[in-house]
Amino acid sequence: MQHAVGAPLPPPHGPGFGHVGRPYQAQHPGHPGPPPISPPPSAPGQAPPPPAQGQTRQPQAPGQAPGPSWSGTGPTPPPAGQAGGHTGHVQLPPGGPVPLPAPPAEAGTGGATLAVLLIGPAGAGKTTVAKLWAARRRVPTAHVSLDDVREWVRSGFADPQAGWNDHSEAQYRLARRTCGFAARNFLANGISCILDDAVFPDRPVVGLGGWKRHVGPGLLPVVLLPGLEVVLERNAARSGNRRLSDEEVARIHGRMAGWYGSGLPIIDNSTYDVETTARVLDDVLARSIASPPAW
Repeated sequence: MQHAVGAPLPPPHGPGFGHVGRPYQAQHPGHPGPPPISPPPSAPGQAPPPPAQGQTRQPQAPGQAPGPSWSGTGPTPPPAGQAGGHTGHVQLPPGGPVPLPAPPAEAGTGGATLAVLLIGPAGAGKTTVAKLWAARRRVPTAHVSLDDVREWVRSGFADPQAGWNDHSEAQYRLARRTCGFAARNFLANGISCILDDAVFPDRPVVGLGGWKRHVGPGLLPVVLLPGLEVVLERNAARSGNRRLSDEEVARIHGRMAGWYGSGLPIIDNSTYDVETTARVLDDVLARSIASPPAW
């Protein structure tokens, strides 16, 4: 079909076009349409035209030159001193030292908001138990593993298998401080937190003092210490830098035995599965809330 020269062409059809040649995207609900057309300036001595529907005339300040000022239904400009087009940061409540929680009114920890430090050697099952305990609680609870935070360092990571030196100690301190900051912010927002770390009773540099300083006096430490045979078997199932030599595992396990007689609660989970250990942990924490350990 041919069209006469000069005759208006019919509106195009197909993707990308709507009626009367307007772009298709402007027809979508919620899609911003074309920018509003400002009214033409008034001639000298002539009253400005009335505002269009949906617009209001802004009052004219004293001494301001005559001319129309319009405000439509578009977005309100940002307040003075605030950049436009940005969402702005979320103001977090201050994360103060974690106090001791109030004793729960039911069995176990119930709905108490608390901070827990699960201590144990490599292969004790700290991370697995902590994850399950946090997931089974009926109140919001987070899990933060110090080993995971240490491994955030990808280039220049101080591998624990390479031995303890100034470099690995500095990264450990940084990771512990980061975990403590996270725990305090979780608690400040009503979310409990369980942390896990291999804390040695005979090493003040990486001992409980640092955790208490970074989290607060309300931190509840519990030691998870199964028998050496169980720890060796679990360590053998590991891979990567999480797997240690049998000699190293035995040495760490022997040092962890120093927690006996420390006054901290100790769970021997040699014969427990993960669910049973998590349930025992909850009972131990409930007793710790009622009678906090001296540490």
